[in-house]
Amino acid sequence: MSYIAKPSAHHPALPRNALGLTRRDYEGSMSTLCAGCGHDSITAAIIEACYEMDLPAHRIAKISGIGCSSKAPTYFLSRSHGFNSVHGRMPSVTTGANMANRDLVYIGVSGDGDTASIGLGQFCHAVRRKLNMTYIVMNNGCYGLTKGQFSATNDKNSPSKKGEANPFDAIDLCQMAIQLGAGFVARSFSGDKRQLLPLIQAAISYKGFAFIDVISPCVTFNNHPASTKSYEYVRQHNMASENKLDYVEPKEEITTEYDEGTSTSVELHDGSHLMLYKVGEGHDPRDADMAIHTIRTNASKGTIVTGLLYVNEEQQDLHDVLGTDERPLNGLPMSELCPGSKALEGINARLR
Repeated sequence: MSYIAKPSAHHPALPRNALGLTRRDYEGSMSTLCAGCGHDSITAAIIEACYEMDLPAHRIAKISGIGCSSKAPTYFLSRSHGFNSVHGRMPSVTTGANMANRDLVYIGVSGDGDTASIGLGQFCHAVRRKLNMTYIVMNNGCYGLTKGQFSATNDKNSPSKKGEANPFDAIDLCQMAIQLGAGFVARSFSGDKRQLLPLIQAAISYKGFAFIDVISPCVTFNNHPASTKSYEYVRQHNMASENKLDYVEPKEEITTEYDEGTSTSVELHDGSHLMLYKVGEGHDPRDADMAIHTIRTNASKGTIVTGLLYVNEEQQDLHDVLGTDERPLNGLPMSELCPGSKALEGINARLR
């Protein structure tokens, strides 16, 4: 039924956010993905996050590459800026856009093939440059558009639908992101909206590179019981580092009391907080080494760790590192954009 357009009429009693917008205003076109695809659940969480955060659509830029996941931006925020780039090139397009206009909220959507294979180099450099964006990987462990071949994130020995086992070790994008310097790293499951929603909200609020790896089963090619990327497997082997996540917006002071050792509050750059209610005793999301150890230890047991894995509350973003002008390029006068030959000569002289 993907050819049917969504009706433009809204029920007058639909709830509205502070901008006077309903959830329907944050939707996009009708999804053409397979019925039951985990990607649609992630899309729904992005819509809910932007609605609850009162984000104006025209201040958001959504960018993707190629693949089932990269079709997803068509299905949310139809009133936002959007760019569907070449396979694996979403990070460089986002970098260019971010350098030109730092005032937009950048949401990059990619897949395990788009990020861990052809786009791996671009992903690595976007992380190390601390690009201020939310980078979401819809991870199903296969190439859904080309009939289900293994992707680089599919676990070793995890079989395909036809029974062939994957002979290669998987690339763990969360471990890689932490090692390369990402300031916000999380993993979630498309079937766990209660956990995924506050993670997306916190990632959008984070100043710096925020990465979320979302296990999103492919219902057509990789959703059989033996697959480690299936609904059944993830539900049975999910070890949530926090059993409850609350995103608290910086609108007014909220005070409460907790017993020692039951929770921790992570302050983000804009003053908002992510409240963590821990299940894993002793896990500190501010400790990069502990985060990697937690991921590896549980992976060796066949367990998938989800939740906020690591956060650096002091990270600078690319504009801070380069000392760029605080104004977007479209707000600069021509005299500053093109300062003349003397300014160019000065730049060349520094490089000789």
